[in-house]
Amino acid sequence: MPIVTLPDGSQRQFTHEVSILDIANDIGSKLARDTIAGKVNHKLVDANTIIKEDSLVTIITKDSPEGLEIIRHSTAHLLAQAVKELYTNAQVTIGPVIDDGFYYDFAFERPFTPDDMAKIEAKMLEIKQRDAKVRREVLAFDQAIQYFESIGEHYKVEIIKDLPKDEPISVYWQGDFCDLCRGPHVPNLGRLGVFKLTKLAGAYWRGNSDNEMLQRIYGTAWATQKSLDSYLHQLAEAEKRDHRKLGKQLDLFHFQEEAPGMVFWHDKGYTLYKLLQDYIRSKLQSYNYNEIRTPQIVDRRLWESSGHWDKYQNEMFITESETHLFAVKPMSCPCHVQIFKQGLKSYRDLPLRMAEFGLCHRNEFSGTLHGLMRVRGFTQDDAHIFCTEAQIETEIQQLIKLVYEIYNDFGFSDVICRLSTRPDKRVGSDETWDKSEQALEAVLNATGLPWELCPGDGAFYGPKIDFTLRDCLGRLWQCGTIQLDFLMPGRLEAYYIAEDSTKHIPVMIHRAILGSLERFMGILIEHYEAKFPLWIAPLQSVILNITDSQADYAIEISKKLSELGFRVKTDLRNEKIGFKIREHTLQRVPYLIIIGEREAHTQTISVRTQSGKDLGSMTVEELCHRMSQQVQDKA
Repeated sequence: MPIVTLPDGSQRQFTHEVSILDIANDIGSKLARDTIAGKVNHKLVDANTIIKEDSLVTIITKDSPEGLEIIRHSTAHLLAQAVKELYTNAQVTIGPVIDDGFYYDFAFERPFTPDDMAKIEAKMLEIKQRDAKVRREVLAFDQAIQYFESIGEHYKVEIIKDLPKDEPISVYWQGDFCDLCRGPHVPNLGRLGVFKLTKLAGAYWRGNSDNEMLQRIYGTAWATQKSLDSYLHQLAEAEKRDHRKLGKQLDLFHFQEEAPGMVFWHDKGYTLYKLLQDYIRSKLQSYNYNEIRTPQIVDRRLWESSGHWDKYQNEMFITESETHLFAVKPMSCPCHVQIFKQGLKSYRDLPLRMAEFGLCHRNEFSGTLHGLMRVRGFTQDDAHIFCTEAQIETEIQQLIKLVYEIYNDFGFSDVICRLSTRPDKRVGSDETWDKSEQALEAVLNATGLPWELCPGDGAFYGPKIDFTLRDCLGRLWQCGTIQLDFLMPGRLEAYYIAEDSTKHIPVMIHRAILGSLERFMGILIEHYEAKFPLWIAPLQSVILNITDSQADYAIEISKKLSELGFRVKTDLRNEKIGFKIREHTLQRVPYLIIIGEREAHTQTISVRTQSGKDLGSMTVEELCHRMSQQVQDKA
């Protein structure tokens, strides 16, 4: 007679063995209809799992995060079944859940087309309506191999062969379709939510470019039609804001095959790039940083000493000269330690804050490159603080303050803070890691900020605090990081003279706030749809004349605005004023200054905003005051 304890502490006693669905039914029919799976003693299980003894039980419903993940995983299996029913020669490989959806990779004799996608989606709907029960079966290792070999699923056989031989293999049946899976899954296909296939892509088997290319079908699944519609609207908005499309449309930058993953900056794009640099540079000055510059190419011996060679060698660009191997700099930290080591340092010199706009290169796989968001050459707003253990709390509190100041200036008020702790592969003793993690946790608690714990996500040399921005579409972008490092300075033989005249190894705090300037620009472009706040707009104003007789007055105004530091240009082309207004509005220019015969006569200007609002007639001085206030307020 099992006694079931629910999350609220209440208990239910049964006279016989019960399933998760039985318990849900006992509580109420609506809950039973919404039940997807359950947790028994904190372990996720299928809704049909039988409970024989006293247990802690949680009902997982379709509108919970865990329920939604199960729906998506089960929908990936539905996709695989639909493909197999339509194209019997296709082989199924893997189909995991990802952010906002799922994908499944297939081996097939020809590329799938958009028409195939439509057929597959229709077949998925048909199969769902059959409402087949989903049944879990456990096979022995040899049984599993024999079964999948018998149906010609060679990729599944390869997956099984990599599993421990003494471990039972679970498979899931839905009708006549069987797939290898750990589970859990929905109890029957009718409980799946709504779904939509979204795109096709190529993918190497097991992510290895030496393996064959498979075909990947992406999809999304949600508990309700309203949630799906909202997500599809978000996708359409994201497509409209795609920084690659806007970068070309607004003449900001481009990429080409001769330099994959490297950005060609155009005038306006590089203006924005320099504005970000100048802004960060002003913050460096106010927070007492020394700005430095370190070499691009460094002997492998330094990377071996720092520990980066073993971990990042495959991501480094390597070159050779006079029998020496060099790496193109993938990060700046070991180089900053070399500057610290020049000249004897005393405890009175600490904290020593070094910052660099560090140009780095990483040999990313070509298939992962994505506009400005994933490049091979990028610039980090990188900094390292060398301090004593007693200074850690003050320095990190000040860093967190700086991080939030900067994000707020760029219009990001929703920031998620996460503490990432020791990974499995790491350097240093547990004692050192304990000290590092406790120090960061104490600082976070002292700030009063909400934060999340991410076990195992720390850097190989120390724990870190990561900062993730939420943009206007609700998407998350991990940008800033503060990493506490007790190890690298010692590995690279850095020390300072302490108050007792003995040598001490400094603590090293790694930090970046924007992350990479390239990626942060991509985020800004999509967040604002390139309609930037005035203070970072590459071009703040364009002066448009109606006829040639106003050209001299337009040039005079342009000169006056330029002398005040505004980024302005004139458009004196012999085109209709409506054409010129439309063109510069599409170019996202914040202020259009229109000069006609009346304005030239009265020495005024007519002003129109990017949104199309007519601000009417005003003096140049009035517009300058308005613009200055906006720049000052970063509005």
